[in-house]
Amino acid sequence: MSTQFRYLAKDPSGKTVTGTMSAGSEGQVAQELRKKNLTPVSIQTGGKSGSKESRKTRGWEKAKPKASLSELVLFTRQLSTMLSAGIPMLEALEILADQAETAGFKRALKGVVDDVRTGGDLSAACEKYPKCFSDIYVSMLRAGEVSGQIDTILERLAEYVEGAQHLKQEIKSAMTYPVVSLFLVFGIAAFLMIGIVPQFKPVFESLEVELPALTTFVMDTAFFCKDNWYLIGAGGFAAFLGLMSFKKTEKGAYLVDSITLRAPIFGPLFKKVALARFSRTFATLVKSGVPILAAMEIVSETAGNRVLSEVIDRAKASVQQGDTLSEPLAASPVFPPMVTKMIGIGERSGSLEILLEKIATFYDEQVSADVKSLTSLIEPLMIAIMGFVVGGIVLAVFLPIFKLQEKLAG
Repeated sequence: MSTQFRYLAKDPSGKTVTGTMSAGSEGQVAQELRKKNLTPVSIQTGGKSGSKESRKTRGWEKAKPKASLSELVLFTRQLSTMLSAGIPMLEALEILADQAETAGFKRALKGVVDDVRTGGDLSAACEKYPKCFSDIYVSMLRAGEVSGQIDTILERLAEYVEGAQHLKQEIKSAMTYPVVSLFLVFGIAAFLMIGIVPQFKPVFESLEVELPALTTFVMDTAFFCKDNWYLIGAGGFAAFLGLMSFKKTEKGAYLVDSITLRAPIFGPLFKKVALARFSRTFATLVKSGVPILAAMEIVSETAGNRVLSEVIDRAKASVQQGDTLSEPLAASPVFPPMVTKMIGIGERSGSLEILLEKIATFYDEQVSADVKSLTSLIEPLMIAIMGFVVGGIVLAVFLPIFKLQEKLAG
């Protein structure tokens, strides 16, 4: 059965030619192209005609437009490379839309292609899909279109998205171990308290000794958990839903973000992550030609922490009134003196984006170092917690036996 292929080729004059062809293999497509005096650049499968596969490939039409950071990085780098090689914008977008791996991103790119084909700007087309293209992405595209340096801007965008992806992975690796360890501790403790400890009650009653306080406490707790496990589960679930609902309110979100920055152990790490994101985003926008007030508005929206956003908004109001950016930032405990002084120097010297990039690089390195040190610190801490909980339960079970031995020996 023949397969539909989409090809990109060059004619003898160097002009790009695209189209589709039915053939048995990619080699046959290449042969046919060479017969037409065309040089193949890329050949991609478009699906088997008249088969179930061709219908499956249209599943993107119902998918929600969304994209992961890794997809966005690949798309941005490939688009930048194609534009630098002289391939027209529309043809490059069509090729990338066809080769998109996920249905959601394919649908978004197909929509972008349709808008660009009818004469729309790339930035305006991408703005319609906020789940794929963020505010900073759209703003930088717009700045690239105005300056005529869209391929350069796309390269910077790819670097920015890669940095954001790396930062996200660092945080995920820092949080994975303690979260998994806590689930294991609670799981083992629940198994012992509900499934094992209550079975020792008849044994303790037959010993005819006064139970130690620790054993009495553990036994009472175990029977309470066994008799009311559904209430405990429902209460925990209700507390979780309540916390999530509270976090969705403006006051709740601000309070949670404030606690996050001040939390022991993880607080300094989250603060450095916020500063790295602020510096990297701000530097990328300013370097790409986005006006500073518009850049500050985007930085505030993408800061990821409402405490930081509030400080940035105050700084933006200060800049609107003709004051410096560094002064309102220095008045906040969120921004360390090193950061505000470097921003002040950048304002005076006209090299703000350069110093912001240096700040971002510094905090990226700090985050990586903190993640490694936290991992080495959390591991023995979680082992100690597990030992304390499990060891306490086991000790409570064996204490009456030890007490009976002392009674018999006496």
